[in-house]
Amino acid sequence: MSTKTVLQSLETRVENALAASGYPGVRANVHRSSHPEHGDYQADGLMAVAKANGIPPRQLAEAVLRRLDLGDEISHAEVAGPGFLNMIVSPDSLVRRIRAALRDPYLALPRVNDDAVERVVIDYSSPNLAKEMHVGHLRSTIIGDALTRILRFVGHTVIAQNHVGDWGTQFGMLSAHMSTCFRDERSDVLLRDLEVFYRNAKARFDTDARFAESARDYVVRLQQGDPVVRSIWKQFREISLSHCEEIYRELGVALTTEDVRGESAYNDDLPLIVSDLQKKGLAVASDGAQVVFLDGDDARKTGNHCTAYILQKRDGGYLYSTTDLAAIRYRVRELEANRVIYVVDARQSSHFTDLFSVARRAGYVTSDVQLDHVSFGVVLGENGRPLKTRNGGNVKLSDLISEATRRAYDVVASKNPGMKEHERNDIARTIGIGAVKYFDLARNRSTDYVFDWESMLSFDGNTGPYVQYAYSRTRSILRRAGAWDDTAPVRLSQRLERRLALNLVRFGDAVLAVARDSSPNHLCTYLYELAGSLMRFHEACPVLTSDEEVRDSRLTLCLLSAQTLQQGLNLLGIDVRERI
Repeated sequence: MSTKTVLQSLETRVENALAASGYPGVRANVHRSSHPEHGDYQADGLMAVAKANGIPPRQLAEAVLRRLDLGDEISHAEVAGPGFLNMIVSPDSLVRRIRAALRDPYLALPRVNDDAVERVVIDYSSPNLAKEMHVGHLRSTIIGDALTRILRFVGHTVIAQNHVGDWGTQFGMLSAHMSTCFRDERSDVLLRDLEVFYRNAKARFDTDARFAESARDYVVRLQQGDPVVRSIWKQFREISLSHCEEIYRELGVALTTEDVRGESAYNDDLPLIVSDLQKKGLAVASDGAQVVFLDGDDARKTGNHCTAYILQKRDGGYLYSTTDLAAIRYRVRELEANRVIYVVDARQSSHFTDLFSVARRAGYVTSDVQLDHVSFGVVLGENGRPLKTRNGGNVKLSDLISEATRRAYDVVASKNPGMKEHERNDIARTIGIGAVKYFDLARNRSTDYVFDWESMLSFDGNTGPYVQYAYSRTRSILRRAGAWDDTAPVRLSQRLERRLALNLVRFGDAVLAVARDSSPNHLCTYLYELAGSLMRFHEACPVLTSDEEVRDSRLTLCLLSAQTLQQGLNLLGIDVRERI
């Protein structure tokens, strides 16, 4: 039984007791207690009922307590403070839930019923293939990956879509530049550093009129399907994607080439989209362009301010707004999505509001399909501005990963001077990359945050290394224990044993909260709290030196703790190590 189910059950029971006390139809407002010493659950809705009826709150709470059916979940309840009702979960209930979690690969998570399974398309990462992935792609990539993992874990069908930028006028320029360089270098050598290649192509375009004219010609030839230009473009695309795939492997992100469906995939659909919206009376001519007026035709006719969704420029070119319409139509019609999630930064909020509006008006999205823009803030430097290199350029993700590993290596080396070099390198990579990802995912995704190496690599506080260390320390105890009876009774006689058990059984609630709100920080907060209660348990409750009965009971708590931390971090795309 999940905590949510327990809360619902308790609310019903308290409301029944209120009705029996002469106050029917009143909400009990039962919630988890924010002060563990006061109990596990608390009903504070009684205060408002008492005030509305002019009776002392404690008098009403005591009347409700006399009529309250505690059931199997609650061992006892008591009136506290000015009129709260505190309830304590029974040890037997906690043990049953712990045993259920140990037997279940999903740790007793209440997965969605078959009739509630959604077919979810998640659009995330989406780098521009003309350049290397940089820090601006970090949040979309790792938030999208975490949501993909979590929604699959709870039972939904998830289709990842990497909507890469692989089309448009800049690819004419790049193809023209590549074609003139072939005589000197192979394409894989030329594209070893995408940023340098792009800068060189752009410099030629800006300073060489003949090259600029050639580049524009390449755009036309590319759009018309010229086999020579298409071949060059295909090589550029494949090599660029290989750079992205290397970053995904380093980050531990599950995106593959099968998930890539870029802008080029929709190129043939763009004129069809415009034609279709014209026929439906949505697309109209405005200053030579084709647009959809979002404020309605009446506003346009009366000369009032209108918001226009531009489909086609006056020169006949299309925009990403048109491509996004084609993509949303494909995802609903062909992929049969009943929910589409776009993990894109908050600066695109207006675009997605307009896109969703046009898509629904066009009939590409029916009323039963949910559209979500999962927005996020910007990664900032110490100066409070978007994170850049010292010379003002974008921070490449490859460089960020290398720096994270290097810094983590120094931390690991200082803690384990006698560790073998290869093991130290492996641990440093796990700690460094995990620290970067956790630091990001632990923040409220809607806000900006300052990138801080010292804080993210700390083994104290709500950080990846802290949670990873709690796991490895627990695994060390289990290794040293050797064989033990994992079917032995679990006893929760000590306060910290009980607090650890309570945290363990709340795993499912944290995961479901992420699935509901698309906010991975819920799971990070849970893992931090679990790691904290586990570390306090280790300090106060000896495991290996206790008598056999207590030892086996505590080893069972350690086993479920390690499994929960590992599963929780895995859902965030973060690895663990048996030793740190």
